[in-house]
Amino acid sequence: MAPLRIGLTGGLAAGKSTVGRWLEEAGIPVMDADRVVAELYEAGAPGAVEVQELFGDDLLLEDGSVNRARLADLIFSDRQARDRLEAAIHPMVRRRFEDFAASQTVAVLEATLLVESGLHTDCDRVISVEADPALRRQRAIGRGMDEQEAQRRLDAQGSGELRRAAADHILWNDGSVDQLRHRVDELVLELTRGSEL
Repeated sequence: MAPLRIGLTGGLAAGKSTVGRWLEEAGIPVMDADRVVAELYEAGAPGAVEVQELFGDDLLLEDGSVNRARLADLIFSDRQARDRLEAAIHPMVRRRFEDFAASQTVAVLEATLLVESGLHTDCDRVISVEADPALRRQRAIGRGMDEQEAQRRLDAQGSGELRRAAADHILWNDGSVDQLRHRVDELVLELTRGSEL
């Protein structure tokens, strides 16, 4: 029987990573695309090779790994650069998820750009964690992100309409942690029972 593949997404500081952690704690395997990309950006790894080929040696650190801060500066200020990077990296993430999900009954792919990258088409269901943009900005700044950087990332992620339109299930996170936890507990029951969202 093919695994049930769930896409988990959400914008900056919406609560996606918290939901992913709770799903993992409940025994549902979660692959975090950010972690996969971090591995791909290590020295000599395929992602680092692609970054070097696309943008040159200036985007690498002395040890050969990707200078993620410099890369972020580039892609959040240059849409064409971001598109080129995503075209190279997203297929690598897709292949990793295929391998990850193959041995599972239910598998979750957690990715901020799940819908924008087209990775949601590999999923049977899409869950989006949502919150008001002003609240998300406030949360990001509260976690230590510079105000301008927070706004730049929110702007780059867009309004979220595309993400919400593709979602089968939206988890609103405008309230308390307990409220979100309750919604996730209900979601876990649905997933583990094999019912549709």
